[in-house]
This record gives sequence, structure tokens and C-alpha cells, in this order.
Amino acid sequence: MGEKEQIRPKQKQSRPGTETKLQPEPQHNPKSKGSNKLKDKVAIITGGDSGIGKATALLFAREGADIAIVYLSEDKDANDTKHGVEKEGRKCLVIKTDISKEVNCKTVVERTLKEYNKIDILINNAGMHWDNEHIEDISTKELKQTFEINFYSCFWLSKYTVPHLKKGSSIINTTSITAYRGSDHLMDYASSKGAILAFTRSLSQNLVKKNIRVNAVAPGPIWTPLIASTFDEEQVAKFGSDTPMGRAGQPNEVAPCFLFFASDDSSYLTGQTLHPNGGFILNG
Repeated sequence: MGEKEQIRPKQKQSRPGTETKLQPEPQHNPKSKGSNKLKDKVAIITGGDSGIGKATALLFAREGADIAIVYLSEDKDANDTKHGVEKEGRKCLVIKTDISKEVNCKTVVERTLKEYNKIDILINNAGMHWDNEHIEDISTKELKQTFEINFYSCFWLSKYTVPHLKKGSSIINTTSITAYRGSDHLMDYASSKGAILAFTRSLSQNLVKKNIRVNAVAPGPIWTPLIASTFDEEQVAKFGSDTPMGRAGQPNEVAPCFLFFASDDSSYLTGQTLHPNGGFILNG
């Protein structure tokens, strides 16, 4: 496949985008049969209505976890995820809220505790970005929004969840390939993801003696609604074609990274990052 060859139909959505309108629809269903790696655990997953968050929710449910998904506005996508989790025989609490506000992050934790009486896993996955060619095009309002949605929510949810985590619990944050190599058109987004990376490493050191592990996943180009609601039609059609594998990844190709960090399989790892990015080799 040639570099930047068109690999899907041209398309554009309004923000934040919806799964059902994507062509082709992303792949979410777990690739594995499940082996109770998360039996009776409780996981909060932000951005759990679609994309990587949805795939992670379905995989965690197959592995025996009950789920609380947090989303902004896409009710149909959220209900689809809920039904998918329930189809796996697990419970799913659906929380519609704006986690760019601190009080809402606190409420997410309180509602999850009220429903399940515990929290074992926190997945800080929700994120947003805007495409800008020049730094002059990034307004202060947009810069603040990017950090509030991507980084502040990660910090606040961790802050309010940590007191309720027990020995063996996990926090897993979604950073990005852009945190490692930068991005000339997603400068504020890359900066927020760099903050998440530094936060992951710092919090892991802070909590290591409590045997609470903190790790991160740094996806490359993954086919999700965020893509069609951010970039123009030409970019969307070619998205991911410049990876060594020549394509964008699917959400269910990223979800196993979160499962690895959430399960006892990664009991000797904290402060680390996995890179599902289609073959890019990164330092750090």
C-alpha cells in the first residue's frame, strides 16, 4: 500500500462524532474468549461510549469485570456499549457528564461507589483534539479546553479514586504517540498527552509502596469517531496509511494493552507505557 493511499470513504462528522456513522464501523469485539482475569473487579472507563474505551469495556466485561462508563453526549453509543457489557453477563453503569469540570469527576467516583461499593481499576481514556496548522490559530480558550478534557480530568479522577483503591488496584492512562514524537498540527493535544505521561510516571512512584500500579497506553492512529470529527475528509480517508503497517489500528487491537496492565499479568510493571501504534519505533 502506497504512502497516504486512500483506504476508506471520505467522511466528516460534527464533534464529538458517533460510531454508527463511521465507514467502516470500528471493530470493538474482543479477540479473546476470556479467562476471568478481572473476575468481579470494578472498572471506571472514561470515553467508554465509543472507540478504545468501548472496546476496553467489552473486553473487561468478558474477563469478568463490572463497568462504569463515562461519556459526554453520545447516548446511542453509550447504550450500545452498555448492552454489549450486559451481553457478557456483567453490569454496566452509564454516567453522562462533562469531566472537564472537577465536581463532575468527583461525582463519577461517588456514583460508582454507590453502585458497586468499590473501585479496582480506573481507565482515564477520554480525550479530544482540534487540528491547527499554526500556533497562532490555537486560542487560549481552546488550549484550556484541551487540557481540561485530556489532562485535568485524568488528574481529578485519579485524585478522587485513589483513596478508595486497595492493594493490587490499577490506574491506566491513555497518552499518545504524539507525547513522544510531537505533532505539528496537534500541538496543544500533544502537550496534554505529554502531561499525562509525566503524571503517570510521577503517580506510579507516589503509589508504589501502596501496591497500586499506574501505567499508560500510547496509541498511534486508531480508527475512532474522534478522527472523523477532527480532520477534513481527505485526511480521514488516508488516516493511518503512513504507519509501517500501512493502516490505522482498530479499538480492539488497543484494548488488550489495558487488560494487561489491569490484570495480574503485569504485576511487576508500574510507571510504564505500551505502544500500539502500527510499528513506529519510539524512544522513551
